[in-house]
Amino acid sequence: MIVESTSGNLQKQEKSNILVTVRVRPLNSKEKQFLEPENESNFPEIDSTYNNNSFGKKIINVIDRNILVFDPLNSNNKELFRIPSHNNRRNKDIRYAFDHVFDENCTQQEVFENTTKFLIDDVLNGYNATVFAYGATGCGKTYTITGTAEDPGIIPRTMNELFKKIEEYKDNKIIESSLSYLEVYNETIRDLLAPDTKTLTPLNLREDSNGVIVSGLSEHHPNNVDDVIKLLIKGNNNRTKAATEANKVSSRSHAVLQLQIKQKEREANITTDYTSAVLSIIDLAGSERASVSKNQGERLVEGANINRSLLALGNCINALCTNSFHIPYRDSKLTRLLKFSLGGNCKVVMITNVSPSSLHYEETHNTLKYANRAKNIKTKIEQNLIHVESHIAQYPKIIQVFVYLFFYSYIYLYFIFKFFFFF
Repeated sequence: MIVESTSGNLQKQEKSNILVTVRVRPLNSKEKQFLEPENESNFPEIDSTYNNNSFGKKIINVIDRNILVFDPLNSNNKELFRIPSHNNRRNKDIRYAFDHVFDENCTQQEVFENTTKFLIDDVLNGYNATVFAYGATGCGKTYTITGTAEDPGIIPRTMNELFKKIEEYKDNKIIESSLSYLEVYNETIRDLLAPDTKTLTPLNLREDSNGVIVSGLSEHHPNNVDDVIKLLIKGNNNRTKAATEANKVSSRSHAVLQLQIKQKEREANITTDYTSAVLSIIDLAGSERASVSKNQGERLVEGANINRSLLALGNCINALCTNSFHIPYRDSKLTRLLKFSLGGNCKVVMITNVSPSSLHYEETHNTLKYANRAKNIKTKIEQNLIHVESHIAQYPKIIQVFVYLFFYSYIYLYFIFKFFFFF
C-alpha cells in the first residue's frame, strides 16, 4: 500500500524579501543628440532667440554595484542649461540602494548570473521562482528578457542552464517539464502557443488553494533547450506589438512564460520524495504617458489598459509593503496572475529597466520609486515536497487478500458452471 502524506510542504517556512535590481541601458542615438556639451568652450552663444531647454543630460550616475544617484548635481553649474522634462526645478540628487545595479556597460550574461542563475537550483529543489522586468516603454525590458539571436536574454540563458542540469540528473532522477506562454492584452488572457493563433480565444482565470489556473491554456513538453527556443519564437511572433512614438517595436501586452518542473528519484525505495516547482519569467509592457507616446485610437486604448494594470500592480506593492489587510489583486488580470508570486510561496526577482536620459526624467523617477517600494515586500518560501512512504510490511497481507479473492471467485464460478450444466 502506498500512503501519500497530506502535508505536501514539509519544509519549514522562511520569509524572504523580493530581490530588486536596476539595469541602466545605454543612451540611444536620439538621446545622445540632446546631451549638453561637456566643456564650457562648447557652450553656445547667448542671444535673445536661444531656447534654454535645448539640452538634456544623463540623470543617472551609477556609484557601485548597489547604489545609484538619480538626477545628480550638474558639474558644469550653468544655470542656463536645464533638463527639458522638469524645467527650472533644482537637481534632486537622490541616492537609491538596490540588491544590484547594472550600469550601461553590463552584459546579458552578467545580468543573468546576478538575477536568475541562482534560482535554477532552487527550482530543481522544489521552490517556485518568478523573474519579471519592469520599466517604461523603450527601456530595454524585452531585450533583457528575450534578447537577440546574437546576444540571448534571460529566458534562453536560463533554459540552457536548466536543461544542462536536467541532463546531469537524469541518471538519478525522473524529471518532467511542461511549458506554457500567454499574454495579457487589453485585460484579456490569450494563449501565445495556441494551435490556431489567428483566432486567439480569451481565456478565463480560476483560483484555488494551489494557485491561479488559466482554463484552456495549452501545455507543451520540451525535451531540450532547442524545443524551448522554438516555442519562444512562436510565442513572440504571436505577441501583440505596434510602433509608437516612444518605441518602434513596442510590446502592447504583458507576456508570461511558465515552466513547471516535476521530479522524483529514479530508484524505488521505502520512501520517495516528489518535488514540483514553477519558474515564471514575465516581460511586462512598458508604462507610458499618452503625451510622450502620442498614441491615438487603438494604441491609446492599449496604453490605457497597460497603465491600468501597472497601476493595480503598484497598488498591490504599496499594500504589501504596508502590511495592509486587503491586497487589491482583483483589480486586474495581471495582479491576479501575480498574486502567488508577490505575496505567496515564491522567490521573486524584479529587474527594473531605466533610461539614463533626461528625456525620460519623469518615467525614470517613477520607475525608481516603484522599485524602491518593492524592496519591502516579503514572501513566505516553502519547498513543494510530497513525501511518499511504501509500507512493505503490509505487502504479505495484500497478497493474501488477493489469494482469498481468487480462490472464492474460482469456487463461485465452479458452482455456477455446474448449475447451468446440470439443467
